[in-house]
Amino acid sequence: MSIRVVVADDQEIVRTGLTMILNAQPGIEVIGEAADGRRAVELARRLRPDVCLFDIRMPGVDGIEATRTLAGPTVDDPLAVVVITTFDLDDYVYAALRAGARGFLLKDAGPDLLAQAVHAAAHGDALIAPSITTRLLKAFADAGPTGPPRQPVEALTDREEQVLATVARGRTNGEIAAELYITLSTVKTHIASLMAKLGARNRVEIAIWAYETNRVRNGPGRGGSPRR
Repeated sequence: MSIRVVVADDQEIVRTGLTMILNAQPGIEVIGEAADGRRAVELARRLRPDVCLFDIRMPGVDGIEATRTLAGPTVDDPLAVVVITTFDLDDYVYAALRAGARGFLLKDAGPDLLAQAVHAAAHGDALIAPSITTRLLKAFADAGPTGPPRQPVEALTDREEQVLATVARGRTNGEIAAELYITLSTVKTHIASLMAKLGARNRVEIAIWAYETNRVRNGPGRGGSPRR
């Protein structure tokens, strides 16, 4: 089954280019296009794609608000959203991920990284442009608390703490398994447990919590993003 994608960008040439790139990738199919956020939300709600690829700056409803509408904290059945933009600004990244985005890319990312981000989002992972990964999650800790970090409903085990740290550093499930010498299914079990204990809906929220609680102090171990 192909990963079904809705693309939204107010520039037709960009929208067409993204669609052509994605349709050329094995296992990815663009099923809808929108020129503004309002139309993007309507399409996404009607078509229920596996992934939404949204530009940030669109007329009417922008990409961040569209993301919040489809994937925000109050959404019962959130869609996977990857935000893509020309602007390498921390405020945009922070707002997009807070709104529920599972990935953040710059438009110069290239076809391979774009495809990786779509695959990652479709499978519950998160991929962030390499040029902003290192400073991004640290910014969550440096920005200052908006309130006390939520406490887990149950104390984390030592192994869960280890998995938490690797997720916060951008490791994929396969890389976590290799690094901690555990099976892939065990990694998935620990991540599911972390999500349940932290009230997190995805890996981005797990990573944010790790930084907000100072469990990761030195930034991601490598500046790149997850490989698939």
